[in-house]
Amino acid sequence: MTRKYTRILSSIGFFTLVAVYCLWDGQTFAALKPDALSVRVVRVHDGDTVSVVIGQKTEKVRLLGIDAPEMGQRPWGGKAKRHLEELLSRNGWIVSLEFDVRKRDKYGRLLAYLWGKDDRLINLGMVEDGYAVLFTLPPNVKYADELRNGQRLAREKGLGIWGKDGLKEMPLDYKKAHPH
Repeated sequence: MTRKYTRILSSIGFFTLVAVYCLWDGQTFAALKPDALSVRVVRVHDGDTVSVVIGQKTEKVRLLGIDAPEMGQRPWGGKAKRHLEELLSRNGWIVSLEFDVRKRDKYGRLLAYLWGKDDRLINLGMVEDGYAVLFTLPPNVKYADELRNGQRLAREKGLGIWGKDGLKEMPLDYKKAHPH
């Protein structure tokens, strides 16, 4: 009888330690999302693309569900990049990547939602703060409703690109007019 209780108590203790470690280490988002991958961001290219280190390899990651102004869309491209850097710095440049249905785009970039250690969706923060617009490409639409609501609120509040002297041309239209 005592061995059985000892094993049960040991199991409970082990799982408690694992849970405490996850909470202590700030990795609760990884524990909640089974396909999430915790990584360090090493570079911000613009308002919707970063580079991260996965193992020994650096990978470009395109933030899913959003489109930020291009760097040529002055001043908003630079403002969007700086805002993404600010959101990342709040999390010590450590994020969790959450994938949707398609994991890579035609350029070979990973496609992901970025979760901060504070359990906030960084993609949504970019939209809610007015530094990016909703941009979904099915089948990757997991957070489309949340992003749509975030954009609606940013527009209503006149934040960022939706404010006075805001963005004159949507990023997609700009890219069509200025192909690489």
